[in-house]
Amino acid sequence: MLFAAGGVAAERVFVARFKWLEPVLLGVIIVTGALFAPFALPILPPAKLIAYMQAIGLQPPRTETSHTAALPQVFADQFGWEQMAGSVAHVYHHLRPDDEKRAAIFCQNYGEAGAIDFFGPKVGLPPAISGHQNYFLWGPRDWTGEVVLVLDTNDEDERELFASVQDLGQIVSSPWAMPFERRMHIFLCRDLKTSVQEFWPRVKKWL
Repeated sequence: MLFAAGGVAAERVFVARFKWLEPVLLGVIIVTGALFAPFALPILPPAKLIAYMQAIGLQPPRTETSHTAALPQVFADQFGWEQMAGSVAHVYHHLRPDDEKRAAIFCQNYGEAGAIDFFGPKVGLPPAISGHQNYFLWGPRDWTGEVVLVLDTNDEDERELFASVQDLGQIVSSPWAMPFERRMHIFLCRDLKTSVQEFWPRVKKWL
């Protein structure tokens, strides 16, 4: 209420005493908006956006400590997801028929899991499972622990958890995607060493 009242009072003072500043301020707003528009709207191709940032000597602040992409994260996080789902689908559909029926797809974060859920149906993938944020609450679905495709940058954790781990290769991604997403491999893991009920609370991750 006080901000609203103050805004009305400030407007009356401005109109009475500084009417001549209106076109100046409007010009400043337009120029500033045009200068920063490429950082907020996808109006430039990635290569041209990087060149533009270098030309004006301005880098947007990093919104995550792991953000090392050339593009601002708001744009870098929009690349690579469909290619990732395609890579997983290629591996999934080349499993043995009995493995394909039982296999779950485990992702490290909600971004990857969301991409599988969004792009996956048209390439024949089942819903993803993950321990990250709300995906943890949705549980392991009908996964039995026998076969799972895990997206990860290395197989260190998987070798502790499963009797068998096979690296099926690195995902295909976009050169503009976040670097850690481009480093993902698809691991075929078999025979969880504990029950799914005991395992699931261990994957809970809220950060």
